[in-house]
Amino acid sequence: MKKTLTILLLAVLIPAIVVIGAVVFRERFYAWIALAVAVLSVLPLLYAFERRDSTAKELMVLAVMIALSVIGRVVFYAIPGFKPVTAITVIVAVAFGGEAGFMVGSLSAVVSNFYFGQGPWTPFQMFSWGIIGLLAGLLRGLLKKHIAILCIYGALAGIAYSLTMDVWTVLWSEGAFVPKEYAAAVMAALPLTAVYAVSNVVFLLLLAGPVGKKLERIKKKDGLFLSE
Repeated sequence: MKKTLTILLLAVLIPAIVVIGAVVFRERFYAWIALAVAVLSVLPLLYAFERRDSTAKELMVLAVMIALSVIGRVVFYAIPGFKPVTAITVIVAVAFGGEAGFMVGSLSAVVSNFYFGQGPWTPFQMFSWGIIGLLAGLLRGLLKKHIAILCIYGALAGIAYSLTMDVWTVLWSEGAFVPKEYAAAVMAALPLTAVYAVSNVVFLLLLAGPVGKKLERIKKKDGLFLSE
C-alpha cells in the first residue's frame, strides 16, 4: 500500500502539478511549483521518521549525494549536456530505492539552479531527474545484473530527460502541447541529447563501481533503507 501511494505521489501528482504550473501559471508562480515538488519529493522519506530511528542518517547520506551531484554539475558547466546528475541519481536509486532516487534527482536540480539560475524550467528538471531515479529504483534488480544494462538505462535516461524538457519548451512557448512544435524542438536538441546520453554512460562507468559499493556498505553497516 505504501509503495503504491509513493508511486502515485511521485509519478502522478508531481507531474500533474508541474504541467498545470507550466500551462496555467507560467512564469508567475514557478518558484511555488518548484517548492511544492521539493516538499512532495521528500515526503515519502519524512513519513518514515515515525517508523525508523535510522531515517535521520538516511537523510544525511542523501544530502551528501545531492551535494556531490550539485558539485559535479557545476564543475562540468563549461561542457553543455555533460553532467553527472543522472548517473549519481541512478546509482543512489539502485542502492537505496526509488524514493531516495527521486529525492536526489529532484533536489539536485533545484539546489544546483541556485548557481545556474532558477526559472520556470526548474520544476520540469526536478521532475525529469526525479522520475529517472524512481524508475531506476523500481528496476534496480535488473540494473544490478550487469554494468552494460546499467549503462543502457543511463543512455535511455539521457534521451528521456531531453524529451521531457522539450515538452516544457513547447508548453512554455505555445501555452499548450503542439506536436509539430515538439518535433521541431526534439530535432533541434538532438546534438545536446546525444552528448547527455553519452555522458551518462561515461559517469556510470566511472562511478557505479566505487560509489555504488560504498553506498551498499553504508546500507549494510548502518542498517539504512532496509524497508526498500
